[in-house]
Amino acid sequence: MSALDGGFEEYVKARGDALRRFAYLICGDHQLGEDLVQEVLVRAYRRWHRIDTDDPDRYIRTALVRRHVSWLRLRRTWERPEPIEDDREDPGDFAKQVADRDDLWPRLGRLTRAQRAVLVLRFYEDLDDQRIGETLRCAPSTVRVHAARGLARLRAELTPSAADKSGVTP
Repeated sequence: MSALDGGFEEYVKARGDALRRFAYLICGDHQLGEDLVQEVLVRAYRRWHRIDTDDPDRYIRTALVRRHVSWLRLRRTWERPEPIEDDREDPGDFAKQVADRDDLWPRLGRLTRAQRAVLVLRFYEDLDDQRIGETLRCAPSTVRVHAARGLARLRAELTPSAADKSGVTP
């Protein structure tokens, strides 16, 4: 049976956009995310007959995270991700939400790989600690530690300092 007969094409049509969004959240770059998804889907196509078709997302998400970590190991140390410039027009009533989101992405990119992966899997993919641990090959307690440290770091960076609250400018 070919992968196309086994529902691979339908899976990619149904979940392709969500997989690209997930890959973008993991790596912070649209083009790299698309390359990552393409590479993982090519490998999954070859193995589709062995993948649990009841929950292929589990396999694909795990493969995306692991492949991204492998890519990071191969990158040169001098390469640093640049913040993504947002040149969209003012969205009106949603300006504060957009500003908050745009402020969050660069900060999320400064977390460790593990912290970023845990937070994306928890809040974007809505996975529990057990599933995140299986995906990242670590214990659920380690997942909770990464989540707590990542959230603490984000809170510390996003919380206004005492000088900002008092209105004192340097």
